[in-house]
Amino acid sequence: MSQGSQDRCVDLFVIGGGINGCGIARDAAGRGLSVELAEMSDLASATSSASTKLFHGGLRYLEYFEIRLVREALIERETLLRAMPHISWPMRFVLPWHRDMRFEGETPTSRILNVIMPWMKGRRPAWLIRLGLFLYDHLGGRQILPGTTTLDLARAPEGKPLKDKFTQAYEYSDCWIEDSRLVVLNARDAAARGARIRVRTRVQSAERVGDLWHVTLEDQATGATEVVRSRALVNAGGPWVRDVITNTLRLNSSEGVRLVRGSHIVTRKLYDHDKCYFFQGTDGRIIFAIPYEGEFTLIGTTDAEHGDAGERPECTPEEAEYLCRFASEYFERPVTREDIVWTYSGVRPLYDDGAKSATAATRDYVLSLVGGEGVPLLNVFGGKITTYRKLAEAALAKLTPFFPGTGGDWTAGVPLPGGDFPVDGVERLIESLRRGYPFLTAAWARRLVRAYGTEAVDILGDARSAADLGPEFGATLTAAEVRWQMRHEFASEAEDVVWRRTRLGLKMTGAQIDALEEWMRQERGMGGARPAVAEG
Repeated sequence: MSQGSQDRCVDLFVIGGGINGCGIARDAAGRGLSVELAEMSDLASATSSASTKLFHGGLRYLEYFEIRLVREALIERETLLRAMPHISWPMRFVLPWHRDMRFEGETPTSRILNVIMPWMKGRRPAWLIRLGLFLYDHLGGRQILPGTTTLDLARAPEGKPLKDKFTQAYEYSDCWIEDSRLVVLNARDAAARGARIRVRTRVQSAERVGDLWHVTLEDQATGATEVVRSRALVNAGGPWVRDVITNTLRLNSSEGVRLVRGSHIVTRKLYDHDKCYFFQGTDGRIIFAIPYEGEFTLIGTTDAEHGDAGERPECTPEEAEYLCRFASEYFERPVTREDIVWTYSGVRPLYDDGAKSATAATRDYVLSLVGGEGVPLLNVFGGKITTYRKLAEAALAKLTPFFPGTGGDWTAGVPLPGGDFPVDGVERLIESLRRGYPFLTAAWARRLVRAYGTEAVDILGDARSAADLGPEFGATLTAAEVRWQMRHEFASEAEDVVWRRTRLGLKMTGAQIDALEEWMRQERGMGGARPAVAEG
């Protein structure tokens, strides 16, 4: 690509390489639009890699009467599951309950109950939970996921890690999702359909000139700049959406974003089964405790106001202590700071609806179209990972009137790269991979299938032994896999590999990660990496 040229014009330019930006780019490219996307860092480097890793309807949102959002998310769970059975899978959630549980938090539902049944103040009665789960089971028209059941915790294995006072629980379904891989696979599919995906490329400015947007880009590695012209612009800046409007586009807007920090802790494995716990706190909040990467338990999340998108989100000592204390109200063995092996935090850019608290702020998305005169700008506020595909469809519904003849909705059920196999086909795929590559351990084969699906064989190629895959950096991460990520998944630094394309940083030492960084530096020098600009 020539630097400084102004002769390239695309239909749609997308600012932001999180799940919303990449989802919109994929959808638009599949409709026949020419698309370019710029991400100032790595794909999914902010909010989209710091979620609780769930495709879920949001059971607690029912208390805030966000019925449309919950229904859309519940329907989407199975649509998405079919399209990506390698990186998403069903998970059962255990919600313990006992009659003396009291809560200080306030929701629209609790306010109503306090009026009609004042003696129940501070409680979520069992019938209310059963009603919520009944709605959860039926709003989305389940076909794959099993419905709610009741557990006797005194006898069920799910009760063993919990305190004896919890004798009853409700078990329901949602789905796990490898969040940062979801972003990368959407970007890959967009590129395969003709989009240009640019990482570590900052949008310096964008201005309307005549009937086009002139977007000035800066390569973060070289400092080189260029201008791309575009017929429409999408601001999917996530936590920086307001900053893009004010400082990059230099526009005025009355719409705002509410930055809410969600922090998580990862502890040593706290229990043996493969189900998730849904815990209700005395403050009215909820947290999850989820089996994570085979050897750990993921606990989160918090809801705390975050003042500045430019301030790196971190799990504070107070938040870590809050999560330990919260979980310890349920687990028989207290969770302590000494159990924590890693923490992470992300900033959710919620639409500012004027809610009193971060917990009550809407998780719904708002799409604001500016420039109906023919040079459109679409600002994306809020959203949740489960509804990213529907958000992309809604975004294209607003933009396609500016592009007559554009194709219609198409993404429902279309698999992401590596996801072209049945929902129940993971075990068969693992067995097939081990037959083809007998040197793989069961855990290694499972990890590869869960990350790459049917494309795992493309990484392994004609290897007949582990040595054929090149240097091993630790935790079964080989040069062949890293080279694949560099050439096909936009990875360029060790952090991209061990914390976003995989989570192997949890199992690797600092020295191993440093050795990986040095190897990748040499690989880049030899031209082995795919460039920051990628297109299909």
